[in-house]
Amino acid sequence: MQQPDATASSDLAVSDSALLRSILETVPDAMIVIDEHGTVRFFSSAAERLFGYTAGEVGGKNVNLLMPSPYREQHDGYLDRYRRTGERRIIGIGRVVVGRRKDGSTFPMELSVGEAHQTHQPLFTGFVRDLTERQQTERRLHELQDGLLHVSRVHSMGEMAAALAHELNQPLTATSNYVRAALRLLAAPEPDLAQVRQAMTHAVEQTLRSGEIIRRLRAFVARGELAREYESIAKLIEEASGLALVGAKERGVKVMITIDPDLAEAPVDRVQVQQVLLNLIRNAMEAMDGGATRELTVAASKRGDHVLVSVADTGSGVPPEIAAKLFQPFVTTKAEGMGIGLSVSRTIIEAHGGRLWMEPNTTGGSVFHFTLPTD
Repeated sequence: MQQPDATASSDLAVSDSALLRSILETVPDAMIVIDEHGTVRFFSSAAERLFGYTAGEVGGKNVNLLMPSPYREQHDGYLDRYRRTGERRIIGIGRVVVGRRKDGSTFPMELSVGEAHQTHQPLFTGFVRDLTERQQTERRLHELQDGLLHVSRVHSMGEMAAALAHELNQPLTATSNYVRAALRLLAAPEPDLAQVRQAMTHAVEQTLRSGEIIRRLRAFVARGELAREYESIAKLIEEASGLALVGAKERGVKVMITIDPDLAEAPVDRVQVQQVLLNLIRNAMEAMDGGATRELTVAASKRGDHVLVSVADTGSGVPPEIAAKLFQPFVTTKAEGMGIGLSVSRTIIEAHGGRLWMEPNTTGGSVFHFTLPTD
C-alpha cells in the first residue's frame, strides 16, 4: 500500500489552516481566541476595527489588555479558578460587559465565550458584539418605546396631579376658613381669644394634614420599602452602563469607566440604584449633544464605610439659578423634560442612607456624585 507523501500532508495542513483563517476573518462579530493563561492566540480583523489594536499589537499578550479596571485585575483569577475547579462563570453564557479600546475609551459589548481543546490544551473563543452599533430598525424601536414611555409618564403625572389637587383641596380650604374666622374674631371690639386659639389650632391641624398627604404621595412614587440585598457595586455599574450607553457612539461620546478594584459590596435595592445610574448617564449624554467635546466618565471608589459613584460630563453645565433647586420636583434644564428624574433619584439614594449632589466639572460641564453605605 502506498504511503501518503509527507510533503503533500504538510501542504494540506497549511491549506486547511489558511482556509480556516480565511473563514474566521469573514465572521462579522469580533473574534478573539485565548489560551488557558489568557494569552491572545487569534485576533480577527473585526476585532482590530472594534478595539483599535492590530493583531500584531495584541498577539501574545494577556487579553485583559482589552478590559478596563476592575475587570482587568480580576480576569486572571477567573482563569485560575477554572483551571483548579472547572467552575464555569461565563463559558457558554452570553453577557453584557465593558470593553476598552486602544485610546482608553470604553464601550458596552455582548460577549459569548466557547471552549475548545487543541492537543489537550484548552482554548477559549470569544465573540464580541459592540452594543453601540445598533441597527436602524432597533434604534427606531427604542424611539417608539421611549415615546410610549413618555406618554405614559405624562398620563401618570396628570393623574397624580389631579389626585393631589383633589386630596389637598379639602384641608387647604378648611385651613383658609379657620384663618379667616380667626381674623374676624380678632377684628371684634372684644375678641374672644379662646375661640381665636381654637380656630388657629384647627388651621394648624389641617396644614399638618396637607403635609401628610404630600409625604404619602412621595412615598408612593419612591415605591415604598426597599428590597435590599448585598450586591457587587462594580457589577451593578457594569450592567447599568451597558444599558445606558447604547447609542453613545452615534452621539460621538467618548466614555471612560474607572472602578476601584477593591470596591466593596453594599446593601442596595439593585433595580432602584441602577435606575439612578441610568438616569444620570442618559442625562450626561444629552447634556453634551451639540458640544465640541463629548467625554463621559463613570467612576466608583471606596470612601471609608461608603461607596462614592460619580458621573461626569463635558456639557454646558447647569446655570446657577437652576443649580440651587435642581433636585426639586418639576425643575429641569431640558426643553421637553418633566423635572422628576433627579428628584426621584435623590429620594432613592437618601432612602439608602446615602447622598446625591452636583458639582461643576473642572473641565466644563457637571459632575453628579452619590454615596451608598457599605454596612
